[in-house]
Amino acid sequence: MAQPETTKGGRFRVLLGNDADPIVYEAPCGFLSKSLTLTKGLEDIALPDCDDPDKVPWLGRDATSLSMTISGEGVLAAQSVETWLDAWESTDSVPAKVEIEFPAKTIVWTGFMQVATLTMGHPTPQGRVTNNVEMSSDGEMVRVVNADT
Repeated sequence: MAQPETTKGGRFRVLLGNDADPIVYEAPCGFLSKSLTLTKGLEDIALPDCDDPDKVPWLGRDATSLSMTISGEGVLAAQSVETWLDAWESTDSVPAKVEIEFPAKTIVWTGFMQVATLTMGHPTPQGRVTNNVEMSSDGEMVRVVNADT
């Protein structure tokens, strides 16, 4: 049995871009964990049985949309707090890049995202202030797979 080729958490990167031309991407400091959710919107339609109209129909499903959401949590870092606040306050989406690096390839999505939620808090009076972020795609996130050599 062959072992799966996996990757480590530090090789799953979420980067935000600036307004330079070309865009310069940087990973905001402070994330301890992050997740990527890919969603496909579906529309249901009942498919009747032409030979037996009384039979309960099966549902067919048609794809209607694609979406990406990034959630992350960690510490509220002085180095990145204003980056997050600026992105959240902006009415425009921000350039974003998601990279997942495997031993033989790197998958990269690039596009624009809206920072929808920032949740800052502290679990205990002695604990560090935390930062939870949720951002959603605004239009197409273009996927490219680069073979690592």
